[in-house]
Amino acid sequence: MINKTTYPQQKVKYICLIKIHQLVIMKPQPPNPTHKRMVREKKTITHMIDLYCKNHHAPTNQGALCPTCQQFKEYAFLRLDKCPFQDKKSTCGKCTIQCYKPDMKHQAREIMSYSGPRLLLRHPALAIHHLWDKRRKAPVLDKHK
Repeated sequence: MINKTTYPQQKVKYICLIKIHQLVIMKPQPPNPTHKRMVREKKTITHMIDLYCKNHHAPTNQGALCPTCQQFKEYAFLRLDKCPFQDKKSTCGKCTIQCYKPDMKHQAREIMSYSGPRLLLRHPALAIHHLWDKRRKAPVLDKHK
């Protein structure tokens, strides 16, 4: 038996081994809102918000969003425009950089969980693209500039 007074307990450092080939390390991409992938992302989030708002809130005008959903849509577009991964990104839910504010993140989850399954019936091509993008590995930003 080892006497703890003569052999003090040493701190053990655990090293997390990560398979490098599974990570996609990249530098921030310049904003490119006209890229077909970013246009499709905006189209998908627009349809999801429209579907959610139509079924949960009373629309103000025919086809118009309520102020809360309109504000969220503008915020989501701003986040997409400022995304450092741009067309190389996975879905926002798998992203390693969480750029949404906590309250907006909660609202996004609520909208996505409601609209996601219904989008498959209304806009199947967008839903399938979104599911395919969700399978992508989330990229990681390069820390060295």
